[in-house]
Order: sequence, then C-alpha cells, then structure tokens
Amino acid sequence: MKRSVPAFFLMTFVATTFVMNCSSSSNLSAQDSATSSVESASQIQVEPGQQTENFFAIPEPAEGRPDKLPFLLYTPSNYQAGQEVPMLLFLHGLGESGDGNFKQLAVHGPPKRVAKEGKEFPFVIVSPQSPKPGKERADVVESWKVDELMALLDHVEEHLSIDTSRVYLSGLSMGGFGTWRLAATHPERFAAAIPICGGGKTEWADELATLPIWAFHGGKDSVVELKESEEMVVAIQRAGGDVKLTIYPEAGHDSWTETYANPEVYAWLLRHQNEK
Repeated sequence: MKRSVPAFFLMTFVATTFVMNCSSSSNLSAQDSATSSVESASQIQVEPGQQTENFFAIPEPAEGRPDKLPFLLYTPSNYQAGQEVPMLLFLHGLGESGDGNFKQLAVHGPPKRVAKEGKEFPFVIVSPQSPKPGKERADVVESWKVDELMALLDHVEEHLSIDTSRVYLSGLSMGGFGTWRLAATHPERFAAAIPICGGGKTEWADELATLPIWAFHGGKDSVVELKESEEMVVAIQRAGGDVKLTIYPEAGHDSWTETYANPEVYAWLLRHQNEK
C-alpha cells in the first residue's frame, strides 16, 4: 500500500527545491559572468593594419589600483602568426589617463598617427592607459606601475608573434617619466628607449647605461623643465652609456609631435637589437 505525502510537506518540498534551484542557478550565473569577464579581459583582438581596443586583467592588482588595464593594440598590415615582428610599448601623458576612454588614448603619439593619419608602422604597438593619478607631483611621475606594464608585455608576447630581441619603449611627459623608470628597472627587456619631456633619478644611471637611449625635450618647456632630461643624460654619459639628447629650442611642453613625426626616430629604434 502506497503512502501519500501530506500536502503540507509536498508544498514545502516543492518550494524548497525551487528556492535551491534558483539560488544554484543564480550562483552559477554569477560565476559564469565573473569567468566570462576575466576571459574577455585576457583575450587580445588582432586586426592587421588596425588599432584594436583591449583590456588586460592584472594578475595581482595593488591596493587602490584597477583590476584591468585598457590598451590599444596596433599590428602591422602584414602581420601573420608565426612570423615575429618588433614591438613598441608607448606610454601616454597625464591628459590621456582614464579607465577605457580609448578615443582619449589616441590623442598623441603613435596611437594618434594610426587613428588620425592611417600611419602604418613596422612593429606591434602596445599603448596602455594609466588610471588618473592624484594631484601631487609624485602621484603623476610614478603613475605608471612597473609590475603592471611588465605583466602586460608578458601577456602580449604570450599571445602574439613578437621578436623579443627588438622590444622598444617610449613615452611622453608623464609617460616620459614612466619610460625612464621602466627602462631603469628592466633595461634587459628593451633594445632601445625614447623618453620625451620626462625625467627620472640620476642614481639609475648605471642601469640605464646598458641601454641605447635617445631623449627629447623642448627648450622652453615650463611644465617639465629641460634640466630633467639634461641631468639624466649627463649622469648616463658619465656612467659610459649610449645616450643622446635632442632639444627643440623654441618648443614648449609639446616636444612629442615633431619627434613622433620624424621617420628617423623609428629607423633608429629598429637599428637596435638585443641578443636572444
């Protein structure tokens, strides 16, 4: 003889099962969403001859820093997986800081030349976007974080065919400071560097002396004084380094437009190569 389940218990069981299923579905949905977010921030969009918008999921973001780093990625029109090409890491200035406003990121430098002029380059260009720093000078000059940038480079080299013996570094203003700092911290990672209207610490001279450097600055720069570049160059020369400084006598803070429009700048970069 079958025993019937009282209606009360049946209703309770059904209600409980429904709640558990909804909760489980909700948790799975949240997990899937989180996983999808991480995956989407780890993928790289490649369109040869074009500049694509990407996000890099920072492995271990520091306290107060975002967990994703926006970046533009340019690949040469003849890029093919399996055929290694050089790479340029470009660091923007203070005005282009943000959290994924990619149009702002393409206001100056190589990203602008690609976006506004349709300029083609012979290397992959990685242009990350720094979050907006605080108002103090130290916040600005140290806005670019070495660990984040190195992790981004690792990520790009892992997913694209990069000639790791020809990785170059350049940046303007705030990015000029970042260029000096990153080059001093990891000179072995780069074949050459071009800091523009930036500055650094002269005690980095021994590390920087191992890397070919071409610095640029405006003679009438009232934002970052010319002496910032001059002091770095003199210190590196005393350390026996391969460094030179180009000064635009009549230029103010914008010493980057003329620099990035100069074909010799890119030819100079490509003449340098590390041993693999």
